[in-house]
Amino acid sequence: MPGPAELEAVLRRRDGRRAADGLLLLIITGLSGAGKSYAMRVFEDLNFFVVDNLPPQLLSKFADLCLHSDGKVQRVAVVTDIRGGEFFDDLFGALGELERLSVAHQILYLDASDEVLVRRFKETRRKHPLAQGRTILQGIRAERRRLEAVKERADKIIDTSSLSVRDLRDEIMATYVRGERAGALEVSIISFGYKHGLPMDADLVFDVRFLPNPHYQPALRPLPGASPQVRRFVLGQRETRAFIRHLYRMVDYLLPQFVQEGKTHLSVAIGCTGGKHRSVVLADELSAHLRGRGFKVRVRHRDVRRE
Repeated sequence: MPGPAELEAVLRRRDGRRAADGLLLLIITGLSGAGKSYAMRVFEDLNFFVVDNLPPQLLSKFADLCLHSDGKVQRVAVVTDIRGGEFFDDLFGALGELERLSVAHQILYLDASDEVLVRRFKETRRKHPLAQGRTILQGIRAERRRLEAVKERADKIIDTSSLSVRDLRDEIMATYVRGERAGALEVSIISFGYKHGLPMDADLVFDVRFLPNPHYQPALRPLPGASPQVRRFVLGQRETRAFIRHLYRMVDYLLPQFVQEGKTHLSVAIGCTGGKHRSVVLADELSAHLRGRGFKVRVRHRDVRRE
């Protein structure tokens, strides 16, 4: 199948405004239980704009919306499958309309053996969409027959029968990620106050409430954590210097492991009591350290304006 570079070359050869937009539409389909939900999460991590359960009749309209986004939406993954009922039968007509619009598109088809799919449905206790009044196996076989023509049209087929979720991620990344992007890790660093609650999406959380607190220094209490006076106080503490040494050693070890695993985004939260001083200073310090190591880093001080 053509990879991203080949697809971009095709787009460059095409005339008109749409060719310049460089939109790539990936259609994810295949058997229920074969891993489409997890594949969606992988593509979201890869910064695709992902839409689930879009009826084929809306593909061309959705593509047109993306083409009019002024380049803001260029890589799109759309899941369309048997859940669309009779609407799914119009998929080939929708693909013809995409070709008329000169929208580059690929079909990713996820497959698995009958035995594996039966086991997955039993383990999750989900109902197969075509199993009403039938056994799970009968529903799977009916779906397989209905998708035969779609499978033949697919650009990429992944059999997930023996794949772990990590294996599936690796296969998707190897197929759809440019070499220079593969292994990239974007880091979000959040400073927060424990009295306002933990960030729900944090992968790593560091508690710095044990450090001397500028809040108890009358001259420092009203100042923001980014002020030179607060920074000097926090960074001048023996406990802070020791903590930073341990923190840097830990992240320097962990982040390459996450890259090796294929993780593309990591959220690191650093918390103190109110989220105004110590956590702000340490979040900024960690950000500078990781940028120096070549990582793309974003910093957000969640609670600096909260009482």
